[in-house]
Amino acid sequence: PSMNTKMWSSKMVQANIEKLKDAGYEFMEPASGDLACGTEGKGRLPAIEEILERMEDIFTSKDLTEETVLVTAGPTMEFIDPVRCITNRSSGKMGYAVAKMAKRRGADVTLITGPATIEFPRNDIDIVHVTTACQMRDAVMEHYKKAGVVIMTAAVADFRCREENCQKIKKKGDSNYMTLELEKNPDIIGELGKVKEQRIIVGFAAETENLLDNAKEKLKKKNLDIIVANDVAKAGIGFGSDNNEVMIIEKSGKAKQVPLLSKEEIANIILDSVKKALKNKKRIKEDWY
Repeated sequence: PSMNTKMWSSKMVQANIEKLKDAGYEFMEPASGDLACGTEGKGRLPAIEEILERMEDIFTSKDLTEETVLVTAGPTMEFIDPVRCITNRSSGKMGYAVAKMAKRRGADVTLITGPATIEFPRNDIDIVHVTTACQMRDAVMEHYKKAGVVIMTAAVADFRCREENCQKIKKKGDSNYMTLELEKNPDIIGELGKVKEQRIIVGFAAETENLLDNAKEKLKKKNLDIIVANDVAKAGIGFGSDNNEVMIIEKSGKAKQVPLLSKEEIANIILDSVKKALKNKKRIKEDWY
């Protein structure tokens, strides 16, 4: 509904809405902001993207309602000085798609995001904003304990400057070169793999060569359940694109090639693999007892 704030909050309107809800009608809360009558408050028509997402939500099977999912997304930024940084081309689209689809399928979702370049279409997901790899590490270690599934799509910088300059670096002398001394950032997914317990952990591998071999090595080394690998050297997929083409590799070694699809479609295929891994882990646990 969209209307004046006082009309929206009136007892009669609220009573009628409850009657319609009891009869099976779906409602969205009005948005807040400037209203047509010149006042400000709750009563605006929600954004079209939110309305479309709610429609999708209504018609999607809720097969992850018992799961709490933690998703990381976007790039990190490692500062050289106040105006320069080391980062990468990640837009955050893949991670945002995973978070959206997990929520659409009924999961309780927390999204930890670096400085992504896109807006998130849902307002019912807990979002934690970070900038650097160290900040992302701290946020992940703070939130992972309540999650049964952790999906690490973020493109975290491997290195940061050993010393960040407090002032902008100026050109000096006639040299055409300068040297930056770098140190390794925390291995977030490796750290998670050591404390995973019964959680399902999904990693991503952005590769430019030896896709399958490199992904399998990372899967084993980081103690992951699933790894999603894609060739970022291919045009039209990966960083910044709305589409992707990936290979999903399970802990058993089984690999599934996923052809060029939208990132939302791929997110659902990834979540199907997560659901399968959850069932397998539950069955093993039951057999053990």
